[in-house]
Amino acid sequence: MHRRLATGLAASALAVTTVVATAATADAAPADKPQVLAGWTQTSASSYSAWTAARANQSAWSAYGFDWSTDYCSTSPDNPFGFPFSTSCARHDFGYRNYKAAGSFSANKSRLDSAFYEDLKRVCAGYGGGTKTACNSTAWTYYQAVKAFG
Repeated sequence: MHRRLATGLAASALAVTTVVATAATADAAPADKPQVLAGWTQTSASSYSAWTAARANQSAWSAYGFDWSTDYCSTSPDNPFGFPFSTSCARHDFGYRNYKAAGSFSANKSRLDSAFYEDLKRVCAGYGGGTKTACNSTAWTYYQAVKAFG
């Protein structure tokens, strides 16, 4: 009887420990929020791709409490002259909003603006000739605007 009771108590203790450890792990997951945010706001194409994949599956990141809202390119056209800049603007908004919420916007603004410009140039890379030149000029204008007024 003692052996059965001890075994039952040990199993119960293990189950409680497992539940507590699992809950602690789930609660601790957002502790890496600054690293995830930094990873999604770099100038590289891989950072952009990771962010777009996460954006398409926002519910998987709900524990992090990210602000995914966007007004795209604010008062500028989202697709100036037909160039699809809206997703680049959305990622830029994501960086601005989440770094402001974290209280570390000023330390990251320059990188966020540079990432925005790199995103725009990746859009322009899909064009050739005079169209590419026009796209790059528009991208430069958008970058200068956020750099000065963002």
